[in-house]
Amino acid sequence: MSEAIEEIIRAWDDQQAAYISNREQRFEIMLDVIAHVCDDSESFGSDGAGLTVLDLACGPGSLSQRILDRFPAVTVIGVDYDPVLLELASAWLGKRHGARFTPVDADLAAPGWEALLPQGVHVAVSSTALHWLEPAQLVALYSTLGRVLPEDGVFLDADHLRYDPTVQPLLTALAAADDERTQGAAHARGVQTWDEWWADAVTLPSLAVHSAARARRFADRPPTPHAPLELHLSALRTAGFAETGVIWRLYDDVVILGRR
Repeated sequence: MSEAIEEIIRAWDDQQAAYISNREQRFEIMLDVIAHVCDDSESFGSDGAGLTVLDLACGPGSLSQRILDRFPAVTVIGVDYDPVLLELASAWLGKRHGARFTPVDADLAAPGWEALLPQGVHVAVSSTALHWLEPAQLVALYSTLGRVLPEDGVFLDADHLRYDPTVQPLLTALAAADDERTQGAAHARGVQTWDEWWADAVTLPSLAVHSAARARRFADRPPTPHAPLELHLSALRTAGFAETGVIWRLYDDVVILGRR
């Protein structure tokens, strides 16, 4: 495996952890839920045999990698619209896990993305990504998941779901202070910022060739409005998820669960 790819992935994990307190802890609880799904069903082995996980907006594959490592027989489909990050995920996870990881180039903000999935899925996950969708797009995505996932299928999303500063000023301030502490400590010891990571990543020729396509795809996508936790849970219930709730939280960083 290319040492350059390995180094870029390590740098990605470091810079993401600078923006997310206890990032590995929230990954671990998502993996524990998947383990419970396997243990609670006669259809899946404890090693993930028979289970297919859909990683929505998978980026370079951070969550997919942890799933594939913990469950040595699981299959993961990683969907992303960013050609640079999808190429990185494909190169890295393809070398580590071969055909157990399938990258899919699809836009979750557009209708019909589910038609590109190569097979049925049992669990869907996402990490630090769906906040890029507008509220209406998020509702549409959850509606699609309600059709894609089978009965008792599980959805897990780990993300920053911001407080409303108008009615929750203290909670907003506490969350901001936690973000500032985490970022300050990481950057003081030399961890890259988001912009610094991207500047380094696209110096790699295999990623640089996708830079122009990336710029075109996201040129007309302005910052998205805030979608609060309540919208996520309500949209999941409307989409047919029988059980919804928060399974982990640190200020405004949460992991939500929906069960069909």
